Amino acid sequence: MKKIIIHSIPVMVSFLGLEIFCHTLNPIIVRGPEFLKFYISLTIGFYLSVFCLRFFRENLSGTSFYFMVIIFILGAIKLFRGLSLDRPVGILFSILAAEILIDMIFISMEFKQKMKQ
Repeated sequence: MKKIIIHSIPVMVSFLGLEIFCHTLNPIIVRGPEFLKFYISLTIGFYLSVFCLRFFRENLSGTSFYFMVIIFILGAIKLFRGLSLDRPVGILFSILAAEILIDMIFISMEFKQKMKQ
Protein backbone atom coordinates (compact mmCIF):
# COMPACT_ATOMS: atom_id res chain seq x y z
CA MET A 1 0.00 0.00 0.00
CA LYS A 2 2.88 2.34 0.84
CA LYS A 3 4.43 1.86 -2.62
CA ILE A 4 1.14 2.59 -4.37
CA ILE A 5 0.84 5.88 -2.49
CA ILE A 6 4.46 6.82 -3.21
CA HIS A 7 4.03 6.10 -6.94
CA SER A 8 0.62 7.80 -7.11
CA ILE A 9 1.91 11.18 -5.91
CA PRO A 10 3.82 12.08 -9.13
CA VAL A 11 0.90 10.80 -11.22
CA MET A 12 -1.56 13.00 -9.34
CA VAL A 13 0.75 16.03 -9.54
CA SER A 14 1.19 15.54 -13.30
CA PHE A 15 -2.53 15.21 -13.93
CA LEU A 16 -3.22 18.20 -11.69
CA GLY A 17 -0.80 20.26 -13.79
CA LEU A 18 -2.47 18.97 -16.93
CA GLU A 19 -5.85 20.08 -15.60
CA ILE A 20 -4.60 23.49 -14.51
CA PHE A 21 -2.64 24.38 -17.63
CA CYS A 22 -4.54 22.56 -20.38
CA HIS A 23 -8.04 22.29 -18.83
CA THR A 24 -8.35 18.59 -19.58
CA LEU A 25 -7.55 15.27 -17.96
CA ASN A 26 -7.03 13.41 -21.24
CA PRO A 27 -3.33 13.52 -22.14
CA ILE A 28 -3.92 11.92 -25.54
CA ILE A 29 -5.72 14.95 -26.97
CA VAL A 30 -3.15 17.45 -25.70
CA ARG A 31 -0.84 18.87 -28.38
CA GLY A 32 2.95 18.53 -28.57
CA PRO A 33 4.67 20.90 -26.12
CA GLU A 34 1.96 20.61 -23.47
CA PHE A 35 2.05 16.82 -23.69
CA LEU A 36 5.84 16.81 -23.43
CA LYS A 37 5.68 18.95 -20.28
CA PHE A 38 3.12 16.57 -18.81
CA TYR A 39 5.01 13.44 -19.85
CA ILE A 40 8.40 14.65 -18.64
CA SER A 41 6.95 15.66 -15.26
CA LEU A 42 5.24 12.27 -15.04
CA THR A 43 8.33 10.23 -15.89
CA ILE A 44 10.77 12.27 -13.80
CA GLY A 45 8.41 12.23 -10.81
CA PHE A 46 7.85 8.50 -11.11
CA TYR A 47 11.53 7.65 -11.43
CA LEU A 48 12.36 9.93 -8.51
CA SER A 49 9.88 7.94 -6.44
CA VAL A 50 11.57 4.73 -7.61
CA PHE A 51 14.98 6.13 -6.66
CA CYS A 52 13.59 7.06 -3.24
CA LEU A 53 12.39 3.51 -2.74
CA ARG A 54 15.79 2.17 -3.81
CA PHE A 55 17.52 4.64 -1.45
CA PHE A 56 15.51 3.30 1.49
CA ARG A 57 16.43 -0.26 0.44
CA GLU A 58 12.89 -1.19 -0.58
CA ASN A 59 12.39 -3.80 -3.26
CA LEU A 60 10.49 -2.77 -6.34
CA SER A 61 7.18 -4.56 -6.47
CA GLY A 62 4.88 -5.54 -9.26
CA THR A 63 3.11 -2.24 -8.72
CA SER A 64 6.26 -0.35 -9.71
CA PHE A 65 6.56 -2.38 -12.89
CA TYR A 66 2.88 -1.83 -13.72
CA PHE A 67 3.37 1.92 -13.35
CA MET A 68 6.46 1.71 -15.61
CA VAL A 69 4.51 -0.17 -18.26
CA ILE A 70 1.50 2.16 -18.10
CA ILE A 71 3.68 5.26 -18.44
CA PHE A 72 5.51 3.69 -21.38
CA ILE A 73 2.25 2.68 -23.08
CA LEU A 74 0.94 6.25 -22.73
CA GLY A 75 4.06 7.56 -24.47
CA ALA A 76 3.87 4.86 -27.15
CA ILE A 77 0.23 5.70 -27.90
CA LYS A 78 1.09 9.35 -28.27
CA LEU A 79 4.10 8.43 -30.45
CA PHE A 80 1.94 6.37 -32.81
CA ARG A 81 -0.67 9.12 -32.88
CA GLY A 82 2.00 11.68 -33.76
CA LEU A 83 3.39 9.44 -36.49
CA SER A 84 -0.06 8.90 -37.97
CA LEU A 85 -0.66 12.66 -38.05
CA ASP A 86 2.79 13.24 -39.58
CA ARG A 87 4.04 15.36 -36.65
CA PRO A 88 7.63 15.64 -35.41
CA VAL A 89 8.08 13.07 -32.62
CA GLY A 90 11.86 13.03 -32.16
CA ILE A 91 11.87 14.27 -28.58
CA LEU A 92 9.17 11.82 -27.52
CA PHE A 93 11.05 9.00 -29.25
CA SER A 94 14.21 9.97 -27.33
CA ILE A 95 12.30 10.03 -24.03
CA LEU A 96 10.84 6.58 -24.73
CA ALA A 97 14.28 5.18 -25.63
CA ALA A 98 15.73 6.55 -22.39
CA GLU A 99 12.78 5.13 -20.50
CA ILE A 100 13.42 1.67 -21.97
CA LEU A 101 17.07 1.86 -20.89
CA ILE A 102 16.17 2.92 -17.36
CA ASP A 103 13.54 0.18 -17.11
CA MET A 104 16.07 -2.41 -18.25
CA ILE A 105 18.53 -1.21 -15.60
CA PHE A 106 15.90 -1.49 -12.86
CA ILE A 107 14.80 -4.93 -14.05
CA SER A 108 18.39 -6.20 -14.14
CA MET A 109 19.05 -4.79 -10.66
CA GLU A 110 15.95 -6.53 -9.31
CA PHE A 111 16.92 -9.78 -11.03
CA LYS A 112 20.43 -9.65 -9.55
CA GLN A 113 19.02 -8.92 -6.11
CA LYS A 114 16.62 -11.86 -6.34
CA MET A 115 19.42 -14.16 -7.48
CA LYS A 116 21.48 -13.26 -4.38
CA GLN A 117 18.64 -14.25 -2.07
